[in-house]
Amino acid sequence: MDKTRPIIIVKKKVGHGGPHGGAWKVAYADFVTAMMALFIVLWLLNTSKPVREAIAGYFKDPAGTEGKTGTSKGGVGEDLTISQENVAQLKEKLEKALGQLPNFEQIKSQIDITVTAEGLRIELLESSSGTFFERGSPIPNGNGRELLATLAQELGGVPNKISIEGHTDSKPYSGNGEYSNWELSADRANAARRLMQKSGLRENQVSQVRGFADQKLRKPDDPLDASNRRISVIVHYAEKPAEEVPAASEEKPSPAHPAEHKASEGGEKKE
Repeated sequence: MDKTRPIIIVKKKVGHGGPHGGAWKVAYADFVTAMMALFIVLWLLNTSKPVREAIAGYFKDPAGTEGKTGTSKGGVGEDLTISQENVAQLKEKLEKALGQLPNFEQIKSQIDITVTAEGLRIELLESSSGTFFERGSPIPNGNGRELLATLAQELGGVPNKISIEGHTDSKPYSGNGEYSNWELSADRANAARRLMQKSGLRENQVSQVRGFADQKLRKPDDPLDASNRRISVIVHYAEKPAEEVPAASEEKPSPAHPAEHKASEGGEKKE
């Protein structure tokens, strides 16, 4: 008796992960990555040259760029304590960093860095054609913000204390009679301090903020000259540690009386 083979019907169920499968996820991930790369490039284009160089150096040698701007340490790359012996080294580093600013050629005549008895003095001078603050205002303009931020990045790695001074010319402040050149000079110095602390200075690095109005003119013979309006940043020399006072020595017996000394030389006295 012949047996017919059973008929086996196989039904396959085909599942779909959506209207177009999962390929859209890959495309979306590529799009997000491309947008992130675009935003990073745009951000880099708006940063200063020292920051761009530090970032490029990090990818080339991460361990060797820890002390540069934009990494774990700010400033000149080392905790260089400034003294009268090495202050020229800091002056050279600052001049090199400022020289990399995009508009340095236009403002270089308004930057004066000198070595003084109290430390390294950096002065941002206004001119008839260029300023660092809005006219009659304590608010720094674009040039002022960029210059102060660059100085802060370089000086943030220096352990020395810093003072910031504000100066004006002798032209009376026009406006509210209760607000004068005294307030303007002090407010500009404080505005510079706030900006520099946000840009790289340590919170406890500024030791003094002073407003002098027109009492310390750069050009006393021309009190209305624009260069009298300026911000001065002073990097003070490191304080020398106090010399140790030698420990008090044991009291020595007072020298013998001359008569007693002569008696001892001749031997014992005989009665």
